[in-house]
Amino acid sequence: MGNREQGMGNGKNSFLPLPTLHSLKIDLQAIPLNELIEIARLAREHARAPYSNFKVGAAVQCADGRVFTGCNIENSSYGSTLCAELVALAKAVSEGARDFVRVAVIADTISPIPPCGNCRQVIFELCGREAEVVMANLHSQFEIRKAGDLLPAPFDQSFF
Repeated sequence: MGNREQGMGNGKNSFLPLPTLHSLKIDLQAIPLNELIEIARLAREHARAPYSNFKVGAAVQCADGRVFTGCNIENSSYGSTLCAELVALAKAVSEGARDFVRVAVIADTISPIPPCGNCRQVIFELCGREAEVVMANLHSQFEIRKAGDLLPAPFDQSFF
């Protein structure tokens, strides 16, 4: 079933609180996994989900230590809804980031939330096969998989 790590904690307060959601410049080694998950959780609070009330947050960690956040943004034309992972990646790319090492995604679910199929494709293409995808929930559970494990047969540049 791929690489799997189970988070430990005692509920919503087990992640470290962080003061802001802005793009952070931090030494890559200094970002513990629980802080990246907490950054994604804080981003989730800004989600616009008036139709489903299903709020999702994401945080993308770059090799240079920057972290970009995203939340889902629903639209009444459901096809125009933006996923949290795509918002975070779009923000990162628009700021010049290109070397991504980890993507965390979190929602209020029974088990850790995986990216949807569309997000798996974009994560694979922008982050690469070896990027870690951290799937979490608000109950302090998480699971880590490589992007290539989540999308074993991607549509990629080899077809062009």
